[in-house]
Amino acid sequence: MKAVDDLQHEHRVIELVLTGLEWLARRAQSEQRLNRERAERALEVLRNFADRCHHGKEERHLFRMMEARGMSRESGPLGVMLHEHTLGREHIRAMVEALPRAAEGEAAALAAFADRARAYAELLRQHIRKEDSVLYPMAKRLLSEDDAQRLLTDFEAVERDEMGEGAHDKYHRWAHELAEGGE
Repeated sequence: MKAVDDLQHEHRVIELVLTGLEWLARRAQSEQRLNRERAERALEVLRNFADRCHHGKEERHLFRMMEARGMSRESGPLGVMLHEHTLGREHIRAMVEALPRAAEGEAAALAAFADRARAYAELLRQHIRKEDSVLYPMAKRLLSEDDAQRLLTDFEAVERDEMGEGAHDKYHRWAHELAEGGE
């Protein structure tokens, strides 16, 4: 099912950003400094690509379709995934809030940024494993070919109409740059 395969590919991109975020957290803790530009870039990719685009596709399209085919949105795998999306957004908000002071070298803000970055990366890595190994295989069994085609069309509309021309490519490029670490 191409739509679900596309979501799994997006997971690989998100994992690259998580690698970069973990690198930033280690530097913040060990060297008591934060590269503001790299941190801002990581947070932009996480907010726009991981959350707005990827989680948006799941929440507004995949999960709703699975719910229409009988899965509960309030409990079970969908309920867990939605809860984890909310937790992830809280971590991102806290990193965004700590960033200006952390970039100036404030010890408490550096610690807050690093703690939230590590917590977010751990949460999202576990979240991705659950989706890849449990939720997405369920979707492939539950949804019809017509459902799959509709999802693909909906996902393409999200990328085109909500994200805009070239956004996906930009975020993929940034993810690779972030994963490489370094200044």
